[in-house]
Amino acid sequence: MLLVESLDRISTPFQNAVVTIGNFDGVHKGHQALLKQVISKAKKISGTSVALTFEPHPLRALGIDTPPVITRHDQKMELLDASGIDVVMCLPFDKAFAAIPAQEFIEKILVEKIGMKAIIIGPDYTFGKNRTGNIALLREQGPILGFETIVADWIKDPASRTHRISSTRIRQIVMDGQVEQARQFLGRHYQIRGKVVKGRSRGGSQLGFPTANIKLHDELCPKFGVYAVTVETIHGKFMGVANIGYSPTFDDHIFTIEVHILNFDQDIYGTRIRVNMVARLRDEKKFADIRELSDQIRKDIDTAKEILLKNGSVEDRYIS
Repeated sequence: MLLVESLDRISTPFQNAVVTIGNFDGVHKGHQALLKQVISKAKKISGTSVALTFEPHPLRALGIDTPPVITRHDQKMELLDASGIDVVMCLPFDKAFAAIPAQEFIEKILVEKIGMKAIIIGPDYTFGKNRTGNIALLREQGPILGFETIVADWIKDPASRTHRISSTRIRQIVMDGQVEQARQFLGRHYQIRGKVVKGRSRGGSQLGFPTANIKLHDELCPKFGVYAVTVETIHGKFMGVANIGYSPTFDDHIFTIEVHILNFDQDIYGTRIRVNMVARLRDEKKFADIRELSDQIRKDIDTAKEILLKNGSVEDRYIS
């Protein structure tokens, strides 16, 4: 995959570019189907498949509040790369870019700069200054400027005949703690990632279960509770149990994401880990004392092992 982060980097248009445009938050199954259609069309016309996205999110760049992201920028780029797309154009978005008229965006950027011969977009796609560009304008300009406009069908929610897979829907599912259902929409487990930081220093010393603590930034936080997870570290992939919330037994009102990694004794402070949310085990609960909490954590570990083994989320060599 070629990553282009500025229009100035394009010296000559791409050959027969087939373009799709979007924020692609989550790179979910709907996005994946769209990208496959772009790749297929590019192959048919001996062209180049191009995904155009923006950083930061256009609404955020305009000072409008936006919901937390399903995938941070680095993960989104990794997922777009894995899709097989030829070129990802991740352009900086600001007020000047937002002021480009829709007609100019089509002519000067999509056709002249990128070399677009086809565009594949969803039914609700709008663009340009004041979002005045739409499918009707693309279809009007296509015969004049020499490109084809293809409107992709929505990908339906597998649990419903009326809802489509969307970032908004996935966001709500994750916030409800339904991470198993999120996997059906994403095609993978919902993942949070971050640097391991110093925590309360009580997981190993007081509870007997050392934890890796991470902080979220802009990304979506699952519903508070305890989860069966897999953890990707610099030492490999392991089973784990994660607690998200305020640990009410300690009553210190500090939000944390604490991950106990099974069969693991490496020092990973300062390194980045990836936590795949496989299944929600239970709500947070205030226990009478630390001993009662420790007993429950042992039960959570046993339950998590059973789920992860059945799920096939980790290799046998990581199971004690």
